[in-house]
Amino acid sequence: MISYLKGSIASVDVSTPNRTMLTVEVNGIGYELQITPRLARRLPPLGESFQVFCDLQQREDRPVFYGFGSVAERDLFRQLIRASGVGSQLALALLDTLELSDLVQAIVTGNHRILSQTPGVGKKTAERISLELRSKLSEWRQRVQLETVPEAGLTAEIQEDVEITLLALKFSPEEVMKAINALAQDATFRDRHDAEAWIKRAIALLSA
Repeated sequence: MISYLKGSIASVDVSTPNRTMLTVEVNGIGYELQITPRLARRLPPLGESFQVFCDLQQREDRPVFYGFGSVAERDLFRQLIRASGVGSQLALALLDTLELSDLVQAIVTGNHRILSQTPGVGKKTAERISLELRSKLSEWRQRVQLETVPEAGLTAEIQEDVEITLLALKFSPEEVMKAINALAQDATFRDRHDAEAWIKRAIALLSA
């Protein structure tokens, strides 16, 4: 099993609207890997050295390499495809929609609203992902020391109001989680029990 590849970036191509392909040249051999658009935006320029972590999946017609920017991201991908009905493409879509820590937190806390904003993930799929992976990812998060939202006065009811409102305003799931995380770390604000105040402050943060 190949754990990672380290070489120069030969090309980055969008073969279809949902498939971004990275070619890494290692010792004169070009390895093609499917990556997320999120990772593609973070790549160094063509020709520069880059280390990409790999997962190999055997399809009916041929093997396919998937590439990730970190070991943790690759490990989460492997966890996601173990859930019923979650294939490689859906797992990549989840990783592309949310930052790693936010995705794990959404699964562990059963935040179906955030998960279901990923293209191809409906409410039932989100519930199934959370149900099947919650305990495993909770243990894994502690082991790899992923950051979590600090304890705050944000109740489940207020959080739901904030999320629904921000999503309705067309903020992305990543932006919603980013705003909530930021406010939860603000010692002067995080104990507020007013949904409207959270919504207004979140919109101000995201619109800055």
